[in-house]
Amino acid sequence: MARGRADVNSRKKLVITVLVLVIVGAFFYFYCQSSDSSIVEYGDKSLRQFGLKGDKDVGESSSTLVGGEDSAIIPKSIPVCDDRLSELIPCLDRNLIYQTRLKLDLSVMEHYERHCPIPERRYNCLIPPPPGYKIPINWPKSRDQVWKANIPHTHLATEKSDQNWMVVKGEKIVFPGGGTHFHYGADKYIASIANMLNFPNNNINNEGRVRSVLDVGCGVASFGGYLLSSDVITMSLAPNDVHQNQIQFALERGIPAYLGVLGTLRLPYPSRSFEFAHCSRCRIDWLQRDGILLLELDRLLRPGGYFAYSSPEAYAEDEEDRRIWKEMSALVERMCWKIAAKRNQTVIWVKPLTNSCYLKRLPGTLPPLCRSNDDPDAVSGVKMKACISRYSDQMHKAKGSGLAPWPTRLTTPPPRLAEIHYSTKMFEKDVEVWQQRVDNYWRKLGSKIKAGTIRNVMDMRASIGSFAAALKEKDVWVMNVVPENEPKSLAIIYDRGLIGAVHNWCEAFSTYPRTYDLLHAWTVFSDIMKKECSPEDLLIEMDRILRPKGFVIVYDKRSVVEYVRKYLPALHWEVVTMYDIDQGKDNDDEDDDDHAVVIIQKKMWLTSDSIQVSE
Repeated sequence: MARGRADVNSRKKLVITVLVLVIVGAFFYFYCQSSDSSIVEYGDKSLRQFGLKGDKDVGESSSTLVGGEDSAIIPKSIPVCDDRLSELIPCLDRNLIYQTRLKLDLSVMEHYERHCPIPERRYNCLIPPPPGYKIPINWPKSRDQVWKANIPHTHLATEKSDQNWMVVKGEKIVFPGGGTHFHYGADKYIASIANMLNFPNNNINNEGRVRSVLDVGCGVASFGGYLLSSDVITMSLAPNDVHQNQIQFALERGIPAYLGVLGTLRLPYPSRSFEFAHCSRCRIDWLQRDGILLLELDRLLRPGGYFAYSSPEAYAEDEEDRRIWKEMSALVERMCWKIAAKRNQTVIWVKPLTNSCYLKRLPGTLPPLCRSNDDPDAVSGVKMKACISRYSDQMHKAKGSGLAPWPTRLTTPPPRLAEIHYSTKMFEKDVEVWQQRVDNYWRKLGSKIKAGTIRNVMDMRASIGSFAAALKEKDVWVMNVVPENEPKSLAIIYDRGLIGAVHNWCEAFSTYPRTYDLLHAWTVFSDIMKKECSPEDLLIEMDRILRPKGFVIVYDKRSVVEYVRKYLPALHWEVVTMYDIDQGKDNDDEDDDDHAVVIIQKKMWLTSDSIQVSE
């Protein structure tokens, strides 16, 4: 009998406990439903629960964009991601690879390439700042120091302590300018390379002939950072590998950089983009797969371009180094590269100016020339090819790229304009129009912009780069993004001495959160809606890559701009100014719909774990 009473009591306690939990849960639910719109909700729920339409039903969302006030449900607030996602890079998320059990070949670095989540697996929440986050240090001081709280990772300082990559000093991380191969500073190393090539005054820019550099396996990008003082811009490239946060540090410092890897896919840059490529102990096996990675560099180098290779193999100290050096020397010789200079552990090869050497090779020589129907500028999802990309007839006859020295080349119509059916007159008009637009942007921003506060800029639909060209006198650099269906115009951008990448805005960009100070969205929303992609997802992605207190400029159809404005409270963005643009006065689109510009600033918002944020 005692045992039966105990069982009854236990059941009563269980029922009471369940009822209490149900009551508490109901109270919590109704409390959340009635919360004020200014509260940042916490969690990682999909935005689709708030009435936003994803990729599957984006056609309805896009078509109703101009249909009236109630055409779409706008959430009062957007959930905030878990704090563990403060450094989320959606298309380079290794957790996604593990969860979806993708079968990737680790030996060829497939796991470091882009693998984007399907719409149903997207987080669709706002990325929170890490605890103690501070507004980044202004350029140019940021080149040499950043706030430790913004990138709370110090393992590289320990792991590379003998190489002067970075040093932790109190609340800051300091960058002395060292590297694996240049312990005594990037500046001295750069000068030594210029000296090896007999460039005037030991200046790597060679009187404006060297402007664009690709630094493969860049570390924390000190090489690219120190090249800036020589008026040379570098695309510093590194994967999100075991040395995590390299690119995050580079961008926090205000140095141009991109997350990428020499794996199986072509890099998102057109052919003949760089005058100079660099690899300093980048731990890349250049001999693998018939030299396919070296052939990708060859595709990217201009006629007469250089490849500086600093590695023990160049010095050939032991038997293995000698073997690698012998095989690599034979490979580049068959590629028609010649040694321009060699000193200690650094060798610099130079690429031929014309196709003549290629055509003189014996039949059957490997690597072969690429087929005549291969487009060397096709990069979106295109596999690397173990073949040599020959020059166009125009470049072969010109014995070079035919580009003016920097900075003249910025506003000089490049020879490749004809490839995108752009006339010189159209080019000059584009330069003029964008100079007027940018001047207007800056006037509208007014006192909001202070010296050094805007450094990393992205033009999300860059056309031929005239927005970036108009910013030449500002102390900024611009990542020019060209849609994957318009890749040819990126070649013009590189020919003008600027940098950028091909990208599809239906997916996330390959960068860390909080890495850009200003995003310029010229007709980007209209473009992705034509592709039936989600404008709401794009807004969340823009918030991810934008720094707190950063700016967004949306230039689009008036209906689109009004639509974007409705999301600002949920995103914690606020309008700085908005103005209309009359058709025909400042807009070359054929669409008769009027356009407008809204300039927005991202607020600094906090979560419970990042409450110690300081400006």
